[in-house]
Amino acid sequence: MPSEKKKPDKKAGEKKKELPVKLVSDNRKAKFNYEIMDSLECGIVLLGSEVKSLRNGKLSLEESYARVKDGVVWLVGADIAEYPQATIWNHAPKRPRKLLMKQSEVRKFAALAHEKGLTLVPLKVYFTERGIAKVLLGLCRGKKMHDKRETMKQADAKRDIARAMRSR
Repeated sequence: MPSEKKKPDKKAGEKKKELPVKLVSDNRKAKFNYEIMDSLECGIVLLGSEVKSLRNGKLSLEESYARVKDGVVWLVGADIAEYPQATIWNHAPKRPRKLLMKQSEVRKFAALAHEKGLTLVPLKVYFTERGIAKVLLGLCRGKKMHDKRETMKQADAKRDIARAMRSR
Protein backbone atom coordinates (compact mmCIF):
# COMPACT_ATOMS: atom_id res chain seq x y z
CA MET A 1 0.00 0.00 0.00
CA PRO A 2 1.56 3.33 -1.04
CA SER A 3 2.19 5.81 1.72
CA GLU A 4 -0.25 8.68 1.80
CA LYS A 5 0.90 12.14 2.70
CA LYS A 6 -1.26 13.87 5.26
CA LYS A 7 -1.80 17.58 4.97
CA PRO A 8 -1.27 19.47 8.21
CA ASP A 9 -4.53 20.60 9.79
CA LYS A 10 -5.18 24.31 9.52
CA LYS A 11 -6.32 26.07 12.64
CA ALA A 12 -9.65 27.85 12.49
CA GLY A 13 -9.29 31.35 11.07
CA GLU A 14 -5.68 30.83 9.97
CA LYS A 15 -4.96 32.22 6.53
CA LYS A 16 -2.56 30.59 4.13
CA LYS A 17 0.34 32.92 3.32
CA GLU A 18 1.66 32.31 -0.19
CA LEU A 19 4.70 33.88 -1.73
CA PRO A 20 4.75 34.92 -5.37
CA VAL A 21 5.73 32.03 -7.62
CA LYS A 22 7.75 34.03 -10.17
CA LEU A 23 8.60 37.59 -9.20
CA VAL A 24 8.84 39.86 -12.25
CA SER A 25 9.62 43.19 -10.60
CA ASP A 26 9.85 44.61 -7.09
CA ASN A 27 9.46 48.34 -6.42
CA ARG A 28 12.22 48.80 -3.83
CA LYS A 29 12.10 52.59 -4.04
CA ALA A 30 8.48 52.54 -2.86
CA LYS A 31 9.54 51.12 0.51
CA PHE A 32 12.04 53.97 0.90
CA ASN A 33 9.88 56.84 -0.41
CA TYR A 34 6.52 55.79 1.07
CA GLU A 35 5.06 54.51 4.30
CA ILE A 36 2.90 51.54 3.26
CA MET A 37 -0.45 51.59 5.06
CA ASP A 38 -2.25 48.68 3.37
CA SER A 39 -1.82 46.44 0.35
CA LEU A 40 -4.07 44.55 -2.05
CA GLU A 41 -3.46 41.97 -4.77
CA CYS A 42 -5.17 42.65 -8.09
CA GLY A 43 -5.07 41.36 -11.65
CA ILE A 44 -3.90 43.31 -14.68
CA VAL A 45 -5.13 43.44 -18.28
CA LEU A 46 -2.23 42.78 -20.67
CA LEU A 47 -1.65 42.20 -24.37
CA GLY A 48 0.16 39.09 -25.60
CA SER A 49 3.45 40.85 -26.31
CA GLU A 50 3.34 42.41 -22.81
CA VAL A 51 2.98 38.99 -21.18
CA LYS A 52 5.96 37.65 -23.16
CA SER A 53 8.02 40.67 -22.14
CA LEU A 54 7.02 40.25 -18.48
CA ARG A 55 8.06 36.58 -18.57
CA ASN A 56 11.50 37.85 -19.66
CA GLY A 57 11.53 40.24 -16.68
CA LYS A 58 11.40 43.45 -18.74
CA LEU A 59 9.40 45.70 -16.39
CA SER A 60 10.18 48.92 -14.55
CA LEU A 61 7.88 50.12 -11.74
CA GLU A 62 10.08 53.03 -10.63
CA GLU A 63 7.83 55.97 -11.55
CA SER A 64 4.51 54.14 -11.73
CA TYR A 65 1.36 54.70 -9.70
CA ALA A 66 -2.31 53.77 -9.85
CA ARG A 67 -5.16 56.17 -10.50
CA VAL A 68 -8.92 55.72 -10.14
CA LYS A 69 -10.85 57.06 -13.12
CA ASP A 70 -14.61 56.52 -13.60
CA GLY A 71 -14.68 53.67 -11.07
CA VAL A 72 -11.80 51.80 -12.75
CA VAL A 73 -8.22 51.59 -11.43
CA TRP A 74 -5.47 52.21 -14.00
CA LEU A 75 -1.74 51.51 -13.66
CA VAL A 76 0.06 54.55 -15.06
CA GLY A 77 3.76 54.89 -15.87
CA ALA A 78 4.77 51.22 -15.69
CA ASP A 79 7.31 50.57 -18.43
CA ILE A 80 6.99 47.14 -20.04
CA ALA A 81 9.69 46.92 -22.71
CA GLU A 82 8.69 45.94 -26.24
CA TYR A 83 8.96 42.27 -27.11
CA PRO A 84 11.44 42.03 -30.03
CA GLN A 85 9.74 39.08 -31.80
CA ALA A 86 6.32 40.81 -31.87
CA THR A 87 7.37 43.08 -34.79
CA ILE A 88 4.40 45.22 -35.97
CA TRP A 89 1.98 43.80 -33.36
CA ASN A 90 3.98 45.21 -30.46
CA HIS A 91 2.56 47.30 -27.61
CA ALA A 92 3.26 50.85 -26.43
CA PRO A 93 5.71 50.50 -23.51
CA LYS A 94 4.20 53.12 -21.15
CA ARG A 95 0.50 52.80 -21.94
CA PRO A 96 -1.99 52.86 -19.02
CA ARG A 97 -3.11 49.35 -18.03
CA LYS A 98 -6.40 48.43 -16.39
CA LEU A 99 -6.21 46.76 -12.97
CA LEU A 100 -8.83 44.17 -12.05
CA MET A 101 -10.40 44.70 -8.62
CA LYS A 102 -13.80 44.18 -7.04
CA GLN A 103 -15.97 47.30 -6.97
CA SER A 104 -16.05 47.29 -3.17
CA GLU A 105 -12.23 47.28 -3.10
CA VAL A 106 -12.10 50.07 -5.68
CA ARG A 107 -14.49 52.21 -3.63
CA LYS A 108 -12.60 51.55 -0.38
CA PHE A 109 -9.14 52.24 -1.82
CA ALA A 110 -10.28 55.21 -3.92
CA ALA A 111 -12.04 56.80 -0.96
CA LEU A 112 -8.98 56.42 1.27
CA ALA A 113 -6.61 57.67 -1.42
CA HIS A 114 -8.76 60.70 -2.22
CA GLU A 115 -9.86 61.53 1.32
CA LYS A 116 -6.55 61.24 3.17
CA GLY A 117 -4.23 62.24 0.32
CA LEU A 118 -2.69 58.78 0.01
CA THR A 119 -1.15 57.31 -3.13
CA LEU A 120 -1.74 53.94 -4.81
CA VAL A 121 1.71 52.52 -5.65
CA PRO A 122 2.50 49.14 -7.25
CA LEU A 123 4.85 47.23 -4.93
CA LYS A 124 5.37 43.97 -6.87
CA VAL A 125 4.39 42.30 -10.12
CA TYR A 126 4.51 38.50 -10.27
CA PHE A 127 3.02 35.41 -11.90
CA THR A 128 0.95 32.97 -9.82
CA GLU A 129 1.11 29.17 -9.99
CA ARG A 130 -1.55 29.27 -12.71
CA GLY A 131 0.52 31.71 -14.79
CA ILE A 132 -1.66 34.75 -14.12
CA ALA A 133 0.04 38.15 -13.78
CA LYS A 134 -0.78 39.91 -10.50
CA VAL A 135 0.07 43.33 -9.08
CA LEU A 136 0.50 43.98 -5.36
CA LEU A 137 -0.88 47.50 -4.96
CA GLY A 138 -0.04 49.49 -1.83
CA LEU A 139 -1.93 52.34 -0.23
CA CYS A 140 0.96 54.64 0.73
CA ARG A 141 1.71 57.95 2.40
CA GLY A 142 4.76 59.87 1.21
CA LYS A 143 7.66 60.12 3.67
CA LYS A 144 9.27 63.41 4.58
CA MET A 145 13.04 63.84 4.38
CA HIS A 146 13.53 63.30 8.13
CA ASP A 147 11.53 60.03 7.91
CA LYS A 148 13.81 58.82 5.12
CA ARG A 149 16.88 59.64 7.20
CA GLU A 150 15.43 57.69 10.13
CA THR A 151 14.81 54.69 7.85
CA MET A 152 18.43 54.84 6.64
CA LYS A 153 19.72 55.00 10.25
CA GLN A 154 17.67 51.94 11.21
CA ALA A 155 18.91 50.00 8.17
CA ASP A 156 22.53 50.91 9.00
CA ALA A 157 22.06 49.80 12.62
CA LYS A 158 20.59 46.45 11.52
CA ARG A 159 23.47 45.94 9.09
CA ASP A 160 26.06 46.70 11.79
CA ILE A 161 24.40 44.26 14.22
CA ALA A 162 24.31 41.54 11.55
CA ARG A 163 28.02 42.14 10.79
CA ALA A 164 28.91 41.94 14.47
CA MET A 165 26.99 38.68 14.87
CA ARG A 166 28.74 37.14 11.86
CA SER A 167 32.24 38.12 13.01
CA ARG A 168 31.90 36.26 16.34
